[in-house]
Amino acid sequence: MRILVAEDDSSISAGICASLRQGGHAVDHVADGQRADHALRDHTYDLLVLDLGLPLLDGSDVLTRLRRRGTELPVIVVTAREGLRERVRVLDLGADDYLVKPFALAELDARVRAQLRRRTSNGTPEWTMGKLRLDLPGHRAWVEESPLELTAREFGLLEALAARPDRVTSRAQLIEALCNWDQDLTDNGLDIALHRLRRKLKGSGTSVRTVRGLGYLLEEAEATAAEH
Repeated sequence: MRILVAEDDSSISAGICASLRQGGHAVDHVADGQRADHALRDHTYDLLVLDLGLPLLDGSDVLTRLRRRGTELPVIVVTAREGLRERVRVLDLGADDYLVKPFALAELDARVRAQLRRRTSNGTPEWTMGKLRLDLPGHRAWVEESPLELTAREFGLLEALAARPDRVTSRAQLIEALCNWDQDLTDNGLDIALHRLRRKLKGSGTSVRTVRGLGYLLEEAEATAAEH
């Protein structure tokens, strides 16, 4: 999953970003509200971790603009502002969760998993196709009852495709889902990751089909057995 962290405190943002990346997510970071607003307009994210006390544009204004655009992106607010009235105000603006500083990174990670689980699987804990089972927020995969060992990049590809099981995902969309702003993925690197993922999916009842000129589609393997 790709996550935007909008936090101006460098020590806090470094900890959040490191923890999320360790969990297998692609993470972008901005340190002011204007850059957060621009990033949310220009890029596609699966979740936003938003500090309220941002310079240039307050986090509340970032959230208000996001919801006015009709975006249903999950938003976890992290802030030093306490009190019931403030929590109610922010939730009414459209936040999905609220965490008061200081907080444990383990708690933030758990809240991120909960929000991503709701977003990717309508509240159910697993996504399935054929013999393949995925816990997308938990970054775990099984073929029937056997764990499927995937690298972070391979799992990132799989979850990007699983998020659109009935639609074609372009190469550009896959690259964007896998990369931070400071991390590049070449076309050759994508091809290698796709090849390795396809090899590991053999026997899972699930296949990655190439739709020439458009991108890739995750579907039942029986439907594309002749192609692979």
